[in-house]
Amino acid sequence: MGGHFPLNKNKAKINQGFSVIEILVVLAVLMIVSGLIVPGFNFFRRQNSLNATAQEIINALRLSQNKTLASEGNSSFGIYFESDKYIIFKGAAYIESSSDNEIHNIDDSLKISAIDLNIPPAVVFERLTGNTTNYGTITLERIDDFSQNKIIFVDPSGSISLTDNAADDTNRQKDTRHVEFIYSQNAKTADTLSLVFPESGTINNITFGDYLNSEATQFSWEGTVVVAGESQELKIQTHSLTDTSTLFCVHRDQSKNTAALSLYLDGQNLLNFAADGEATQGLSAWVAEPQAK
Repeated sequence: MGGHFPLNKNKAKINQGFSVIEILVVLAVLMIVSGLIVPGFNFFRRQNSLNATAQEIINALRLSQNKTLASEGNSSFGIYFESDKYIIFKGAAYIESSSDNEIHNIDDSLKISAIDLNIPPAVVFERLTGNTTNYGTITLERIDDFSQNKIIFVDPSGSISLTDNAADDTNRQKDTRHVEFIYSQNAKTADTLSLVFPESGTINNITFGDYLNSEATQFSWEGTVVVAGESQELKIQTHSLTDTSTLFCVHRDQSKNTAALSLYLDGQNLLNFAADGEATQGLSAWVAEPQAK
């Protein structure tokens, strides 16, 4: 009989199960692990949505181009862009009421923040050639983090990509240097954007507020400055403009710009271009490293 007591004692321990402290420790560990995994998963999901949507837009552009080249319905096709959608349309121009329109809404975590086309806000392809006069860029970004973006390039020849291939394309009609940088200040209240050409001493001052939209959510200036007898053609705009930071974009076509250039906003040096087009970070403490797109 006495030989059975140890077995009963072990059964009693097993039947006691986990203590409250042990359960709390396990729950705490699970919460910590979840806290590490969930943010990473959410970031991956949002980034995947950005990549997938950018590819969808590229595919839609190519589909419109192919329909045009195939003379489907004896018509051209194009895509009209809005901040939350893109629309495939039939014809030489977008007509909102047309029954042929195909509306594609984008993920609500994303927005089309900039439509920088030669003739915005649509891309229409030419029959027979597939070329377009609506060349330029479409910027797609995450609403919660504008630094996470994709820029779609449309070439005059109809080439569509996420990468500017100007350096490898000697027959390209324009040699665009497209540079972005973040300015970690509120630019909405800025007074003067100055274009300083140091080699000649030429300064062109732009009244910043004159080129803001009515909601003060976007700045866009485009113009020509004569420097030492030569015209310099530039376009400066914002892809994001908030109360705390600004994402600037500068378009400097190397074939139309031969002079070194420095950009200043109310005395803050934002960006510098060498005569050959090389862009370097400005001296302002609020400016991030420029990114060539």
